[in-house]
Amino acid sequence: MYEYIKGTVTFVSPYYIVVEAGSIGYQLLVANPFRFSAYYNQEVIVYVHQVIRDDGQALYGFSTLEEKQLFLKLISVSGIGPKSGLAIMALDDHGGLVYAIESEDAAYLTKFPGVGKKTAQQMVLDLQGKLDDLTIDTPAVEAMTKQDSLFTMTDDNHLKEALEALRALGYTEREVKKITKKLEEQPQTSTDQYLRNGLKLLMKK
Repeated sequence: MYEYIKGTVTFVSPYYIVVEAGSIGYQLLVANPFRFSAYYNQEVIVYVHQVIRDDGQALYGFSTLEEKQLFLKLISVSGIGPKSGLAIMALDDHGGLVYAIESEDAAYLTKFPGVGKKTAQQMVLDLQGKLDDLTIDTPAVEAMTKQDSLFTMTDDNHLKEALEALRALGYTEREVKKITKKLEEQPQTSTDQYLRNGLKLLMKK
């Protein structure tokens, strides 16, 4: 129904962002909300996918059309819902994801929250050879992460928000605690960077 929303980023949290367009604030569930911190109070274009269920509606947002297309292919797999799809999308290594599917690397795929062995095998079965048409480079995301955040926070607050964002993606408290010390040993200047590093550590577990 919706292709994209063009508006101003007015709120960023570990769970979602708000983009105001036409005096309406749209709550968008995104894989890594803190990518949008650099665009706070600035106009952006966010590609969206609407999910309607008996218990409510939700809008899922993506930095590029390619990300949206990848998400749609992921949630077409039996066993992968929108939340699991976002958790998979949060790791920027989409090339690694495609390679894991093509090489039938179920062990890699099961590191994502909500993806068990059976679902990983289903991903390979359903998506192998069907992702070649996607452009996995995400220049818009890279451009966002190169900008300084407009939020003034201490490193401790950045880390806390990143850990909360990992929980929002579906990682367990045990998994989050396991990597917290390593993140504390590698101070970062933004929540986005803490989150990206946390995701990389979780994929190495």
